[in-house]
Amino acid sequence: MTGAAGGIGKALVDAFVKEGLRVAALDIDEKGVHALQEKHGEAKVLGLRIDVSEPEDCRRQVATVAERLGAVHILVNNAALGMNSVADDYDDEHLQIEDVPDDLWRRFFAVNVGGAFSMTRAVVPIFRKQKWGRVINVSTSILTMMRKGFVPYGPTKAALEAWSLILSRQLEGSGITVNVVLPGGPVDTIMVPGEDRSALISPNVMSPPMLALFTEAGDKVTGQRFIAVEWDESLGSDPATQAHAPAAWPQLAKPFSKMQPRP
Repeated sequence: MTGAAGGIGKALVDAFVKEGLRVAALDIDEKGVHALQEKHGEAKVLGLRIDVSEPEDCRRQVATVAERLGAVHILVNNAALGMNSVADDYDDEHLQIEDVPDDLWRRFFAVNVGGAFSMTRAVVPIFRKQKWGRVINVSTSILTMMRKGFVPYGPTKAALEAWSLILSRQLEGSGITVNVVLPGGPVDTIMVPGEDRSALISPNVMSPPMLALFTEAGDKVTGQRFIAVEWDESLGSDPATQAHAPAAWPQLAKPFSKMQPRP
């Protein structure tokens, strides 16, 4: 679990431990992941500092997890920079293209897209050997991806989701599934400003779809996006029975054979 020290990541660690999973909690916030380790005990949570924007750091810590826990079966790519990294009052401040520094643009893509890529590249060889693995990428709503001023955050999540679908197709038949889970609205985390938290979504909504995807029933579900607030507990834990759609909206694309050639 990357981005484990707070918000959605922290809630997921708690939920996974409750279900009996051993969790490697990874985050650039070393104190935060060590606090989780102390809370649950080292037998249940291994807290490690990581900078997911550094590919070598990803390789090294995946190797550490495999050694310390004995195996790696699931990767949740949750680490991300949010718009609060751009401006405290970003909801009212719509950045123009001239306002986005080069280093900020690069940093967002290095963390939000590159981090998921590097972590996944490090775990896939392990998953291939055991012929089983789960990759879940935490995404955001389509409206957020297109929202005025939500740069660089929106574009990074659009890229992450497009890559998720590509990867799911590349790994078909390997026993490794790749899916996307998103909250479905603003979540009660530090990424969302404002004093009134009553209308915000609890980060706890993210655990039911993920836990369902970890089960045997999730073996046949890949390349899909699940909106956590739409998860219906009354339908059971088979993710195939829940509302979902293909990641990255391939239904919008025309088959190449039907496209008119350029003049």
